Amino acid sequence: MHVFSDYSGKTHILTKGDARLKLLVAVSLLVMVLSHRGFVFALVVTGASLLLCVKMRAPVKVFVLRFSEPAFIALVLCLIKFLFFGRDALFTAHLLGFTISGYRDGLADGLLAAARIIGAVSVITVLGFATPFTELMSGLSWFRVPKGLIEVLMFAYRYIFMLLEDAMVIYYAQKNRLGYSNFRRGLTSFGILAGSLTLKAFEHSQNATVAMVQRGYDGHMPAMQHRPFKVSEVIATVFLIVVMGCIWEM
Repeated sequence: MHVFSDYSGKTHILTKGDARLKLLVAVSLLVMVLSHRGFVFALVVTGASLLLCVKMRAPVKVFVLRFSEPAFIALVLCLIKFLFFGRDALFTAHLLGFTISGYRDGLADGLLAAARIIGAVSVITVLGFATPFTELMSGLSWFRVPKGLIEVLMFAYRYIFMLLEDAMVIYYAQKNRLGYSNFRRGLTSFGILAGSLTLKAFEHSQNATVAMVQRGYDGHMPAMQHRPFKVSEVIATVFLIVVMGCIWEM
């Protein structure tokens, strides 16, 4: 369950900053990372993000888990580009009647795409570590993000912990009864687990709907009060965006 929790360091300067300004910096960096034509900017952003995560003392296990899936996607994309796209052949091999070729330009395109993926994920990771979820939703509401989307995100964040707790209870009950003693029984137990979680999700949604209607919920969820911007934070935000913009132009 701790994988989905907030790990914002309470004493770090990034955590104390305004969520709206952090969102502005994150979106600006995402646009720069995805639009830059080389590797340098994405590598700079990734390195800076890793240093910030270390300074915030982010748990290594959580950090690795959050990066594992994007890293796997980047690796697969790089291999596909290297083996199936390109014109400048780097090598050609014959294996079991198949001809396998690796392309130099395909490898370059794959590495560029992989760098963009890792750079973008690193920005989002730092934003997640440095900003509590409620403040993040409050910042999105200030930017006029549709209220329906914010409400769905808040409900999903609220109930993902309940479903995860239910899943762990069912899993340990199955495991204690040797439900995962072999591959076949493991698949059967996993199917039962998935079905039970689906039923519990519907049950939680119905209970939440009834409870909120009884308390006068009309589809409007009041957002948090926004404190005034600090001049120092605004100046630091503008300075950071300008500096990263200059690096992007190089």
